[in-house]
Amino acid sequence: MIEFKSSHRFALVPARKIRSVIDLVRGLPVNEALDLLRTSKRRAATFIDKVLRSAVANASQDPEVNLNKLVVLRAWADSGPLHQGRLRWRPGPMGRAMPIRKRTSHIHVVVADLARSRRGDSVGEAPAAEAPASEKSEKKSAAGKGDSKPSRGQKS
Repeated sequence: MIEFKSSHRFALVPARKIRSVIDLVRGLPVNEALDLLRTSKRRAATFIDKVLRSAVANASQDPEVNLNKLVVLRAWADSGPLHQGRLRWRPGPMGRAMPIRKRTSHIHVVVADLARSRRGDSVGEAPAAEAPASEKSEKKSAAGKGDSKPSRGQKS
């Protein structure tokens, strides 16, 4: 599966506000996500819309990708540094001054053509077979019997 990435760094919106909008579009097909972002009243939606359009434009460079089948695979927002500029102050407790913190964020979006990977066109190895969960839990329980000390609250 080929992934196409896009990011916007130092966006002047706090990551906390962006994450609430990103949670709405994560996992959706790109067309649905763009419709949802266009109709959203949140200010962060315009930033995410631009990043998502950029990721789709990156995907359009590959002629084998069907743009209508793209899905928002991953999307996240990290907090960036405080916005530097003329530092302003607000009143604080006991007559002190507190700085106004203008928070920034880094927005990242990854889209992929999942239909293409299901057909087997993508190049890559098959995932390694893992042991079933029941075997793993049996190994852990067998290893931990009798050879550990009782914890503080337990009597031996």
